[in-house]
Amino acid sequence: MPESNAFVGPIAPYGGRLVDRTVTSDERWRLAERAESLTKVRLDGRILSDLYLLSVGAFSPLEGFMDGETYESVVEEMSLPNGLPWTIPVVLPLKGDETTRLGPGDEAALFAPDGELAGILEVSEVFVRDAEREAERVYGTPDTAHPGVAAVTAQGTQCAAGIVHYAYPGDISGFPADHHTPYATRRHFQEAGWESVVAFQTRNPIHRAHEYLQKCALEIVEGLLVHPIVGETKSDDVPAEVRMECYRVLLERYFPDDRVLLSVLPAAMRYAGPREAVFHAIMRRNYGCTHFIVGRDHAGVGDYYGTYDAQRIFDEIDSDALGIRPLNFEHAFYCRLTQQMATSKTSPSNPDQRVFLSGTKLREMLRRGERPPAEFTRPEVANILLEAYRD
Repeated sequence: MPESNAFVGPIAPYGGRLVDRTVTSDERWRLAERAESLTKVRLDGRILSDLYLLSVGAFSPLEGFMDGETYESVVEEMSLPNGLPWTIPVVLPLKGDETTRLGPGDEAALFAPDGELAGILEVSEVFVRDAEREAERVYGTPDTAHPGVAAVTAQGTQCAAGIVHYAYPGDISGFPADHHTPYATRRHFQEAGWESVVAFQTRNPIHRAHEYLQKCALEIVEGLLVHPIVGETKSDDVPAEVRMECYRVLLERYFPDDRVLLSVLPAAMRYAGPREAVFHAIMRRNYGCTHFIVGRDHAGVGDYYGTYDAQRIFDEIDSDALGIRPLNFEHAFYCRLTQQMATSKTSPSNPDQRVFLSGTKLREMLRRGERPPAEFTRPEVANILLEAYRD
């Protein structure tokens, strides 16, 4: 990546510069030798995802794990200390003797779950996070039944801050052919001549309602980034391998191939609802997108958030500083009255004339071996899902 503030793509990275904390293969060998004498910190899959996203610029302008001041500002003010909007803490929790062996000025060797060296942390600070207050402020609940709160509660309260050097040798996404860094997606957009790009966040298969939102957005912008989360998700979410198969067949048969890019995002879901919607938008700006689709219950789980809370939170954010523009959509459905996809803005139908399924109801139907209605999902997608749940 060029060592300057110049950027490719239709929009500047968040904060003005796309961060790159990755090392070359030669540098990795030197780091591996250094790591032998350093305190070792074992990362779980969630933190490894954060380390990767920090290092390739998806979390620009962050260059490492947050310090105490930044953590407090994000939790309480939804911004970095310089005032730039930011809604989700990105911290490195410590465990066991890691908490007593590290301090400012030290270096730590970060190891992935598979035992490979993942990177080096230049420790600037060790601070204590308030997990209960974080849960209340970020997730809106202390309930450990919430998967995001459960993840925070399970982590240590002492956190190490500092700049990172990323050295993991492999692909962490599981989908190397569909895995593109922020720099790579930006280069793709520029080469395609797209001056406006909308991102679609998904952790579920794309059904007819999602397809409708994406195609409405494509009437406004020049390109679409389908950007599924393939990091850690809830155990009952549709597996990433199945979802990717659904995405590929849908895009191949029902979308113009010169206006869409499929690229996985190896991030962990927080299920933080409104705050995560802003977090997702920031990441997509770093990937080069100018617009971001925000639909019904974005990044929500259970009944913790209101249906359109994830849209309303953008009214609290400095839109000029955020830069990327949210495209808000109401809940879409197949309308039996007008015989097309619609929302309540465009359809005069009553609830009995509308076809839509929640993710929970869809999974229940698939477990029973029942085919989802064609009005809800494309037949090719239904075939893939039925086959997956049959196993």
